[in-house]
Amino acid sequence: MTIYTLPDTKAFESCLNNKNTHLLTLANRTGMQIALSDYGARLVSALVPNKQGTLVDVVLGFNSIDAYVHAREQYHGATIGRFANRIAAGHFHLGGDSFPLAQNNAENSLHGGPEGFHRKVWDRQVSLKKQVDFYYVSPGGEEGFPGTLNTCVSYELTNENEIKIHFRATTDKTTVVNLTNHAYFNLNGEGNGDILNHFIEIPSTHFIPIDDKQIPTGELLPVEDTAFDFREAKKIAQGINTPVDQIRYATGYDHGFVNESPISSPAATAYSEESGILLEVFTDQPSIHLYTGNFLADDQGKSGNRYLKHGGFCFEAQHYPDSPNQPHFPTVILNPGEELKQTIIYKFSIKK
Repeated sequence: MTIYTLPDTKAFESCLNNKNTHLLTLANRTGMQIALSDYGARLVSALVPNKQGTLVDVVLGFNSIDAYVHAREQYHGATIGRFANRIAAGHFHLGGDSFPLAQNNAENSLHGGPEGFHRKVWDRQVSLKKQVDFYYVSPGGEEGFPGTLNTCVSYELTNENEIKIHFRATTDKTTVVNLTNHAYFNLNGEGNGDILNHFIEIPSTHFIPIDDKQIPTGELLPVEDTAFDFREAKKIAQGINTPVDQIRYATGYDHGFVNESPISSPAATAYSEESGILLEVFTDQPSIHLYTGNFLADDQGKSGNRYLKHGGFCFEAQHYPDSPNQPHFPTVILNPGEELKQTIIYKFSIKK
């Protein structure tokens, strides 16, 4: 049986781009523990009690800063920006101007570009041993995006076994912003096989279909009678091999679901019978993006096991992909004088 512990903080003490890196840890009264890194303002570990009361690390990741820097999969646990998900053909128009972006996903721009927020060392502040605030100033023109963007990401661990993530951002010039967290979860324990036996429930009535380049078609399609109907909990395995184009384009699930839930109700849940752990996601964002680790690339994780295809899943609360090029989607425009505020809550419990 794997014994899960937080990584050694010394393995995260380094210097990248003339900034020091660290591992910061939080614990609550019920025994849950999390670890965070200022490299990518990312969630490194989440030790959660399973149905036997044993702590299980449910977040995929690595034991050192060096492993994160050199991993094939760069997004483990990271804050994603400036723009989460894909922007078609690596460019968009705003205010009559055209903005070319780095094309790092075939011809698309993905997750803010190759040197997006996941590659930055953020400034940090720890508050009362229960919250960590990360700060980053993205200069105008970085990765092609207009405006200097001041961003803060706060992580709080509550005594209700919630990881509360609050995002705030302001700009000095009209720009587009789409922030999210990219934690990969395996409720059986990171490195413990695949997640195809997890039960997923998403109350959405519509999902966001994609084309063969994984760009939204612009439609919102009903989930009814499709592999995307998670209104009643079902195993990921039940639909992931359905012989339809939507699954084939992404080699699994890599799709947004229209979030119709208030932040007081779960926008998505996942459950493992093996561990008994239930994950509920609460958010004020317009979509939940389900990604089933279709391109996990054989990196060696914290427990020493390889992260293979479908070794983890993501619930990315965000705006719709390619929103800057699809004006009928909810707006992602941020103007000077405005403040972006958004929240993601990951809540863990044992299913009764």
